[in-house]
Amino acid sequence: MSFWEYLAGRHQQLLTDAYQHASAVFQCMVLATATGVLLAIATYRTEWAGNLATTVTSTLLTVPSLAMIGLLVPVVGLGVPPTVISLTLYGLLPVVRNAIVGLRGVDPALVDAARGIGMSAPVRLVRVELPLAWPPILTGIRVSTQMLMGIAAIAAYASGPGLGNEIFRGLASLGSRNALNQVLAGTLGIVILALLFDAAYVLLGRLTIPRGIRV
Repeated sequence: MSFWEYLAGRHQQLLTDAYQHASAVFQCMVLATATGVLLAIATYRTEWAGNLATTVTSTLLTVPSLAMIGLLVPVVGLGVPPTVISLTLYGLLPVVRNAIVGLRGVDPALVDAARGIGMSAPVRLVRVELPLAWPPILTGIRVSTQMLMGIAAIAAYASGPGLGNEIFRGLASLGSRNALNQVLAGTLGIVILALLFDAAYVLLGRLTIPRGIRV
C-alpha cells in the first residue's frame, strides 16, 4: 500500500488524531502562558527572584519527556492528565524568560509618565508594561508551541491523545507493510500542525503589535 493510499483509507482517524493533538497543545499553551506570565509579573522586579523562576523552569525542561510522563502516571493515571501536566510544565521556560525580559525592557520613563498621570501599579502593568512586553512574550509562546508539538507525540506512551499514537503504532509494528506509512503520517501531521500554529502566531502578532513597536 502506498503512502497516499494509506492516507485515503485512514484520513478520518488521522484528522481525529490531528485535532486531538492540536487541541492538547493549544490548551496546554494557554495554561503555560497564563502561569508563565504570572510568574514573570511576580518576579521580574527582583533580580534573584527572576533568576530563580528561570532556573526552576529551565530545570523542568531538562527532565526527559518519557521520564516526566512515567513519573506522573502513578500519580494521575493514564490518558489526558499526565499529558496536560507535562506539556504545561515544559511550555513554561520560554514564556517565563521572555516575559521577564520584556517587562524589564520597558522604558522606565514611560512607567514614570504613567505614574505621573495617576495610574496605579496594577493599571500601569495592564495598560503600559504588558502591552510593551507583548512582542517578546509572543515570541516565547511561539517557541513553546513548537517544542510542545513534538513533545506531545510522547504522550501516546501514556495513552494520551494525538498523532503520537500513529507514530507509536508504526514503531511497534516495524516490518509490517504499513509501519513506515504510520510513522510518516504521524510525523508529517505534527510538522503541518506546527507550521499552521506558527502562521497563526505571525498573524496574531500583526494584529496585536502596533507597527511602531514591531519596527
